[in-house]
Amino acid sequence: MKLWHCAGARSLRPLWTLEEMGLEYELEVLPFPPRMLQPDFLQVNSLGTVPFFVDGATEMTESAGICQYLVDRYPAQAGDLAVGPQDADYGAWLNWLHHSDATLTFPQTIALRYYFFEPDPAKRAVADDYAKWFRARLRRVDDRVANHEYLVADRFTIADIAVGYALFLGSVLHLDKYYRPATKAYLERLMSRPAFQRANAHGEPLVLPDVV
Repeated sequence: MKLWHCAGARSLRPLWTLEEMGLEYELEVLPFPPRMLQPDFLQVNSLGTVPFFVDGATEMTESAGICQYLVDRYPAQAGDLAVGPQDADYGAWLNWLHHSDATLTFPQTIALRYYFFEPDPAKRAVADDYAKWFRARLRRVDDRVANHEYLVADRFTIADIAVGYALFLGSVLHLDKYYRPATKAYLERLMSRPAFQRANAHGEPLVLPDVV
């Protein structure tokens, strides 16, 4: 299996999962954004986005989906990272996986674009609005981690990887200044995991000025 990755990008989710599971993989680290800085990548993935993941004939581009694929496809290595359909927390697990991207990461990508990559003063209000959207959508995370160490099933799962990445990206965007103490502590717990640290060590870190 092979993963194309950019430091700080959503590809950190499947890379972190691969490290937690101890699976063998090939990694190609690209500059960010790859479709602009390494245009030949478009011959691999016509979207020009990361992650791009292959496992035999399987090709995938969605970060949370790749995480779920890995734990479903390789259950012996997944351990407690997965929550099965027979588990009472299965629905909550799936909801957090999709919540991580559709609700939390999406507004951050808009803020990232208009704060840093296309900093047009006329579009500053768009970035501000989406940054506020992200902060408002943290309520479910805030409420959950106020009284729970992890999101579901009283253990670390890929739901924590998926949501944890969104919180990590928020720290890169300097939105973590708005995190509640319990949410900051939750993110620190996740980032202290050796598998996260190994995954995050690949490539030059994404360092952005504080303009929020």
